[in-house]
Amino acid sequence: MTAADHTSESPEARAAAVRALEAEFGELITHFRRLILENANRVSPGMLPGAYKALTTIARCEQVTASALAERMLMDKGQVSRTVRELEELTLIERSPDPSDGRSSLLRLTPLGTERLAAARAPQEGMLMSTLHDWDLTDIGNLTRLLHALASGVTPGA
Repeated sequence: MTAADHTSESPEARAAAVRALEAEFGELITHFRRLILENANRVSPGMLPGAYKALTTIARCEQVTASALAERMLMDKGQVSRTVRELEELTLIERSPDPSDGRSSLLRLTPLGTERLAAARAPQEGMLMSTLHDWDLTDIGNLTRLLHALASGVTPGA
């Protein structure tokens, strides 16, 4: 759709479409929050979602400093410090000296952390694949392209 094609749309119709999209994102976020809470409890009963998200971020990075973790997760350093301490006490992560900066440590998952995280994720593994099983590959590609455009702040097809 070109910019000229938008002229036939009413502002009310566009606002309604954007509100409907916002509502669907709200539902999706609620669904993901529920999954994160369930996974956190599978890793360690009573684990807070923030600790689970820190654990998965450390896993995704393979190794990361506490400062970089705080920056990635948009958390203050005190909050990250408490979360890291909790994960260490559960022996899910470990620290090692950062060879590039003697003042900081690198955080990484322990074998137990890797094992628990894999076990926590197992029930959802393949869920997206299963959900999209009957989707046409073109639809999956379009959704991917549109989500990327939305996250990047660009106009699709531009």
